Amino acid sequence: MGEKVFMQGNAALAESAIRAGCRFFFGYPITPSSEVPEYYAMRAPEENLVFIQAETEVAAFNMLAGVAATGKRVMTATAGPGFSLGMEAVSYMAAAGLPAVIVNVMRPGPADGDILAAQGDYFQAVKGGGHGDYNTLVLAPYSVQEMADLTVEAFDLAFKYRNPVIILSDAMLAKMRESLELPERITPNEQYDWAITGPKGRAHNVITTCGDGPIQWENFNLALQKKFREIAANEQRWESYQVDDAEIIIVAFGSVARIALGTLKRARAEGMKVGMIRPITLWPFPVKAFEGLDRQEFFVTELNAGQMVEDVKLSVKDKERVRFYGRMGGMTPTPDELYEKLCEYYRK
Repeated sequence: MGEKVFMQGNAALAESAIRAGCRFFFGYPITPSSEVPEYYAMRAPEENLVFIQAETEVAAFNMLAGVAATGKRVMTATAGPGFSLGMEAVSYMAAAGLPAVIVNVMRPGPADGDILAAQGDYFQAVKGGGHGDYNTLVLAPYSVQEMADLTVEAFDLAFKYRNPVIILSDAMLAKMRESLELPERITPNEQYDWAITGPKGRAHNVITTCGDGPIQWENFNLALQKKFREIAANEQRWESYQVDDAEIIIVAFGSVARIALGTLKRARAEGMKVGMIRPITLWPFPVKAFEGLDRQEFFVTELNAGQMVEDVKLSVKDKERVRFYGRMGGMTPTPDELYEKLCEYYRK
């Protein structure tokens, strides 16, 4: 790891992307993600970066696809409304096998919403906001350190599977400042036989998603699904806290997981057998984390009306054991608030 610093989440993410060899950034400013393009613009002259403030998020996402086709590391950062505008390009990149990193700093919705913390874009990121049968890897940091670490990992995964990777942050994580160790600087020098780099001395590379009839297009989709199954089997990530003796297990991701850890500590201090599972990959969802937990109750908390809770219910044997508590509109629960709600369920 590199030097230890004290940085804002958005700035740590941007600096880590630069250190991971991402020289290309295209985006359109939208709160609460704007510090990411601002940081890239500031560092562009000294780092010889390519930074373009596009006219819209639609343009930025399609610029992303263009650079990804050349085998270079590229990133954009946006928030909910801008993320929605980029979905057609994300669907295209998933189909065309184009690696890119997309940061969505979630804020409340629907529509324009507000600029506070929220987690209402879970469905859009995990289930796919574009059309067709496709998946994107989705990583959910819960600290500024993970904003840095998972950014580096996002680029590795994008190129490992030739697929877009989404970092699903939120306004709380984006704006907070914490101490962290920045990653070491790397200089990617891989050459990819699929990339469009000029056909001199080799056969033409063609990147397309056009079908030639239903037989060819079904086979194309079957090949994609095989890749997605491989990702689902190999790339589940999570952290478990004191689940071995737990009678009830909190499930939370991102910024809410930070709050839930405070709830867990209080509950344990009060003699309650409470554990916690924190998904780090939202897709693939870490179903392996729930294996063998057949008798426990589950308490899912999110900053939305109930989205990840559906994947929790699909991961456990008895969905009736899953309870949900959510806040919306930028309202964030306190550890005590979650504790009181947990006690309601624990004593039933």
